[in-house]
Amino acid sequence: MEKWKPFFWDPIGFKMSRYSFSKDVQVIVGGTPFNLHRDLLAARSSKLCKLFKENPDEDLSHLLSDIPTSPQIFEIMARFCYNFQVNLTPENVIAVSCLACYLGMTEAHSPHNLLNQALSFFEHEVITGWNESIRSLKAIDNPTLLQQAVQLGLIDGCMDSIINKALDNPLLLGEPIKNPVLDDDESVYKPNAKRQLFVLDWKSEDLSLTSLHLQFYEPIIRGMIQCKMGSNYIASNLYQYAKRWVFLDPKETDEEDTSSSEGDCSNSKRVAIEAIERLLPHDRGVLPCALLSEMLQYATVLEASDNCRDGFEVRIGRQLDMADVNDLLIPSQGYSKEEKYDTECVRRILKHFYHNFSGKDQCGGLNLVAELVEDFLGEVANDIDLKKDSFTSLAEMSIAASEGTQRTSDGIYRAIDIYLNKHKYLTESEREEICAVLECNKLSAEACEHAAQNERLPVRVAVQVLFVGQLHLRETITKEVAAPEERSKKSEEEDDDEDEKVMGELEKMSSKVMELEKECVVMRREIQRGCYMRKSNKIEKEKTNVWREMKRKLGCISSLNRNNCHVKKKKKKVHPR
Repeated sequence: MEKWKPFFWDPIGFKMSRYSFSKDVQVIVGGTPFNLHRDLLAARSSKLCKLFKENPDEDLSHLLSDIPTSPQIFEIMARFCYNFQVNLTPENVIAVSCLACYLGMTEAHSPHNLLNQALSFFEHEVITGWNESIRSLKAIDNPTLLQQAVQLGLIDGCMDSIINKALDNPLLLGEPIKNPVLDDDESVYKPNAKRQLFVLDWKSEDLSLTSLHLQFYEPIIRGMIQCKMGSNYIASNLYQYAKRWVFLDPKETDEEDTSSSEGDCSNSKRVAIEAIERLLPHDRGVLPCALLSEMLQYATVLEASDNCRDGFEVRIGRQLDMADVNDLLIPSQGYSKEEKYDTECVRRILKHFYHNFSGKDQCGGLNLVAELVEDFLGEVANDIDLKKDSFTSLAEMSIAASEGTQRTSDGIYRAIDIYLNKHKYLTESEREEICAVLECNKLSAEACEHAAQNERLPVRVAVQVLFVGQLHLRETITKEVAAPEERSKKSEEEDDDEDEKVMGELEKMSSKVMELEKECVVMRREIQRGCYMRKSNKIEKEKTNVWREMKRKLGCISSLNRNNCHVKKKKKKVHPR
């Protein structure tokens, strides 16, 4: 990177001696001297004009050495006084505005003033864009400049601009972190076509919201929360901020005092994790338990406040039914901790779960937590440093978690078996104390069969297990004996059902047969009627034909007139007497 040069060594070849008229004044800013003309400075700055009038002949370099700015910003002011074009950027506009206000370069002193020019640039070029607002805030590197910028309202202007743009397009905060247990697609923000053109310009640069220091980041997030920004976007951005400012190791620096640098870094990380916990929404499921557990572990390592650690524990406890056993394997911290995992922390988390749990499917949630605690007990049982009292207290906690459910004691038995196998040096009495938490009457038949052959169990416990096994065997035999009777009853019932079905079918068939018989009788009558009519017609026809034949033989019917079918009587001849 090219080393910065003072104003009178500007590359364009401009030297301040060209404008040295009556008197010059030397101003030293950050160890860099500037030789400037009094009249030009007085024409632009009301403060310098007053100082020159009060001290016309004195050397004022000692009075001007406390100007709160950097050599680069002071050079921009000097160029403006000499009517050179100034190059304002989002990085320097706030510092230039503060210097112009400090020197009185305002409208009251000169119509063409540096403050108006800087504020105009800030209004039209900085707060109109997301990237420019981020760059302006990141450029504020000292408390004095910050205080001046706050008084001018420039900090509020940048933060309000960022908040409004994030409310318009929440994806500027990043994608929400999906919870593997919850699958709610409706909670995912889907921008329209116009917003997609504006989405994430900062991905190509380090201009995300998480790049800001905590003094700007925290009030911006608070403003978004007050404006009802989606909690899933807030939580996602807070986790990304933790990854950047808390989780990652600090970069190597050239500072000689490495120990003090590490101490400052640790303090800043602790402050950051405490602020993240304060800002993190309490909504259930906005972050997976794995990420909450990760932040809790860093809060413990950094020795954050009790409120901070308790806040993470409460959030994990509220969604403990969504957790995995790895989420509870929190390493113990400190040299005094002999055990591998922080079991007391898990106990507190479980307490928070029972205190706050109000899910719709309560039985399902309780079963999940009971299974989770059993798995956790099985994992910590492998710890060779886990003391007997700690194990029994955890076992009692697991039993308490299973109350109100129909779970067996198989999980407890498995953890006890693991612990006895890992701690083979225990005496008979100590093993009996450990097994005292085991409820043998709740063991399944498979667990009883395994326990009866387990040489690690005390004799008394083995006898109890055998007794329970006999009870299971008796119940099994009783069920097997009762099974044929049930099957016969069931078969009889099935036969009765089949008989009823057959009778129903027969009734249907008989009714159909009766209907068919009726139809047959009707058809028979119709047939008989038809035969009689044909027979009568035939007889009549035969009778007619016979009669006609007789009349023909008798001569009643002639071949010419067969219609005259009456018999003519012969007249008697009367002889004349």
